[in-house]
Amino acid sequence: MTPTVELPAPPALAPLLARGALLSPFKRPRSDGSCPRTRLVLRGLRVDAGRLAAYERVCGFPTGEDTLPVTYPHVLGFPLAMRLMSRPDFPLPLLGLVHTSIRITRHRATASPGPYELAVHAEGLAPHRRGTEATVVTEMRRHGELVWESRSTYLARHRTASRQPAGRREEEPEPLPAVEEWRLAGDVGRRYGAASGDRNPIHLHPLTARLFGFPRAIAHGMWTVARCLAAHSTPDAAHVSADFRAPVLLPGTVTYAAEGGRFALRGDGGRVHVAGEVSPL
Repeated sequence: MTPTVELPAPPALAPLLARGALLSPFKRPRSDGSCPRTRLVLRGLRVDAGRLAAYERVCGFPTGEDTLPVTYPHVLGFPLAMRLMSRPDFPLPLLGLVHTSIRITRHRATASPGPYELAVHAEGLAPHRRGTEATVVTEMRRHGELVWESRSTYLARHRTASRQPAGRREEEPEPLPAVEEWRLAGDVGRRYGAASGDRNPIHLHPLTARLFGFPRAIAHGMWTVARCLAAHSTPDAAHVSADFRAPVLLPGTVTYAAEGGRFALRGDGGRVHVAGEVSPL
């Protein structure tokens, strides 16, 4: 039976980041390890209108709508995910963990105020050619009905015991037609961090980003997909998938491209930063 831990309030992110950083050097990830089976639950959550409006502005969503942006439940559930991933029994080190993909299912449009019940658990580990990936599941319910869910994969890079065969490489689809060019300011990471609570130092300032090997601050992956979806039509009931392929350096210029349900964010030389798709549920 999966143990459930009910939280009285959303956890504060700063102490979780600190705890995860302190524990990271002692973790040795491997794909045959095990994830904690604990399910974290937060009931009676109401949306802060001011933070929601700040999120909508920085991501390009219209403000004052009756329903939440399709990506906003991820922000609501992120403190619970961080609580899970910063635990001593979570097998992957929090420092250096890379968000590689997200799969969202919105079963119906969700009213802005709430109240909501959030639940987060880890689904398991899987080998990756560059290390080990964990899948974290977030679910949001209203009056007991599942209205939104997501599966995020997080990669811990490390040397693998054996080289995995490359296999047959899938052909890359034709590049999507460009729709708009966006000039991104250097403070996008700080603004998104203030709205979302995700103040990872790689997103905030060039000096702190350099400590982790980046020449400049980089945009949050979830900001890039939210910005694309703000420009893209999303049905009330929809599947959304996005793969984060390369970091977006700030400041910078990117191209939003889209056709049908597919979308992408490209940089210099056509380098794809994010590739995704939206389809009706």
